[in-house]
Amino acid sequence: MIDLQNVGKRFGGKHRTAPLIALHDVTLSIPAGSTWGVVGPNGAGKSTLFALLLGFLKPSNGAIRIAGLEPRDYMRQQGAGYLPERFSLPAGWPVRAALEALAALENIARPVERADEVLNQFGLQEHAEKSTETLSRGLLQRVGLAQALMAQRQLIVLDEPTEGLDPIWRLHFRERIRELPANTTLLMASHDLAEIERLVDHAIVLDKGAIRESFAIASPSGPRKYRVVLETPLAAARTVFDQIELADGDGAFTVTVNDARELSTRLSALLALGAVVHSIQPADGLEERVRATFREADR
Repeated sequence: MIDLQNVGKRFGGKHRTAPLIALHDVTLSIPAGSTWGVVGPNGAGKSTLFALLLGFLKPSNGAIRIAGLEPRDYMRQQGAGYLPERFSLPAGWPVRAALEALAALENIARPVERADEVLNQFGLQEHAEKSTETLSRGLLQRVGLAQALMAQRQLIVLDEPTEGLDPIWRLHFRERIRELPANTTLLMASHDLAEIERLVDHAIVLDKGAIRESFAIASPSGPRKYRVVLETPLAAARTVFDQIELADGDGAFTVTVNDARELSTRLSALLALGAVVHSIQPADGLEERVRATFREADR
């Protein structure tokens, strides 16, 4: 659905000042119906990438196509659900009136009814008549999510969607995302790697305007890698685990198993041999992949 070829974005550079390179040489293909997380440090280029995809900015070089169209043309014809990093609405605008007006702007057939639906979905009914400037950060974020998902577009772009949400509403947010139609293409930027890993099937690691890595997130039901750390080294670990791929320190190693049952069985055998397990954690999860990417970049 989305294709970027050698895309770059520069800001400034006039009057002999050096330009700010926000993105450079970004090439990426995103199939329709897939879900992608965009991660990286502050200033990595995440918001600039989203602004280019949504047609707010034009690339300085390279080409972007969404369903074969330039971003602005696609947005005029199809639109997209969008939550900016810092969502806000004009002061004095009641929540219900704001959602009804935004639904009408989205050309939703029954804007009042649809506004009521999202008020219920995001627990906003008791706050419907409050002015938006009186809302807490978490409530305002729920209003932002409600407007982003209201029109049920095929492309949804969410920038830090869980910012300000309490733990309960993070759970509700996950439910809303899992309810999206199968043909929805989702892009989500977040500093919360655990949240990204729960909700998307691919990740892009951005740093200094460039893609450092792009990969599929491991399925929880398939073969997984785990890092096991023992209190003291145990040579018998190699007899218990078939696939010890990396021994990287005293009592630490990485193994591959087919599922949680196999992991439990082999750990039980290891404990029976006298091993004391200090820790165990996934070694192919998003956090570990991101750390490895930046460790490699720093070398």
